[in-house]
Amino acid sequence: MARRASPRSRARTARRVRAPRPGRVALLIGTKKGAWLLHADPARRTWCVDGPHFLGHIVHHVVLDPRDHRTLLLAAKTGHLGPTVFRSHDLGKTWKEAAKPPAFRKATEGEPRRAVDHVFWLTPAHASEPNAWYAGTSQEGLFRSEDGGDTWHPVAGFNDHPMYPKWTGEGQGGGTPDGSKLHSILIDPRDPAHMYLGMSSAGDGGGVFESVDKGADWTPLNVGCRADFLPDPFPEYGHDPHCVQLHPLAPDRLYQQNHCGIYRMERPAGRWERIGDNMPKAVGDIGFPIVLHPRDPDTAWVFPMDSSTVWPRVSPGGKAAAYVTRNGGKTWKRLDAGLPQRQAWFTVLRQAMTADAQDPLGLYFGTTAGQVWGSTNAGAKWKCLINHLPHIYAVGAAEIG
Repeated sequence: MARRASPRSRARTARRVRAPRPGRVALLIGTKKGAWLLHADPARRTWCVDGPHFLGHIVHHVVLDPRDHRTLLLAAKTGHLGPTVFRSHDLGKTWKEAAKPPAFRKATEGEPRRAVDHVFWLTPAHASEPNAWYAGTSQEGLFRSEDGGDTWHPVAGFNDHPMYPKWTGEGQGGGTPDGSKLHSILIDPRDPAHMYLGMSSAGDGGGVFESVDKGADWTPLNVGCRADFLPDPFPEYGHDPHCVQLHPLAPDRLYQQNHCGIYRMERPAGRWERIGDNMPKAVGDIGFPIVLHPRDPDTAWVFPMDSSTVWPRVSPGGKAAAYVTRNGGKTWKRLDAGLPQRQAWFTVLRQAMTADAQDPLGLYFGTTAGQVWGSTNAGAKWKCLINHLPHIYAVGAAEIG
């Protein structure tokens, strides 16, 4: 059993700070049939389309390296190459496949065989490690690259942990519609050895996990989080976090959009608090993404989905809306100006909502119906930026230097 990580003691005071002078905004869009980039003018009034890239391939994530503002990594599931990662050092003008994509080590006799179905999540490592990246996969696996994403190696401390079969529900079947997955890889900006991850897994596996030794050992971090679909609603593990976020200015504050609600944790307390109970009861607090304001740890946005028995999830009543809290989840406000309020039966997936670093802040989301919506006033008013793309998996906002 993993040792219990001690609560973090270096809490940083949460405060709103002035926006830096960012570069131009680009949206990085991953879809069921390729990737697109949308480049904004300085005022974010007009958008120039770049793409498709890798037309026909499933693209689960596209991420700009915030350490150089030019390197892109793209997670793709291709027909002939299988699950892989592509890299670009010129903002998508040219691409090169990783020489060694993420893959599990070969199973020894008696071990179950594991295989990466697709690379699902990409995260740059700590700022002090400029060439390092992490990747999360389906089947659940954690991988690290130390050469800019060219070669990837399993993180044995997680993938070969004695509790891995139980934590992932290995062999139980089921899971999310497109496979169990490891996602939400978060690095404490104060400490490259302190990490979190989320898993949406089969059976009674899954949850949020923490490492304080750069992935050598892990422990569940799910106290207070409810799992309504299990006999024990408060298990040590066995949860379905859809998306987990850590605030860069207050790294001891975590937010989570879970299959069973919206939660916040102050890490020294070590317990999740369900702040989604303060959402309107007619809407509920079930959804996939959660987005944090880059300069205000009390502000977060979510995009609720129908919390009944409907599957796949859709906008409640076909009326699309985001919701914002500006006080850490005590109250929520509906943001629907410009969004369709009838026959809007789409879903916004866990990687498909994002914010830029501009002031006023820009907020963006992509739908399973192939639309990207944007707001340049923090969600007060929305407009459709592009239509008729394939089913959207991910939208990321990048500051191009």
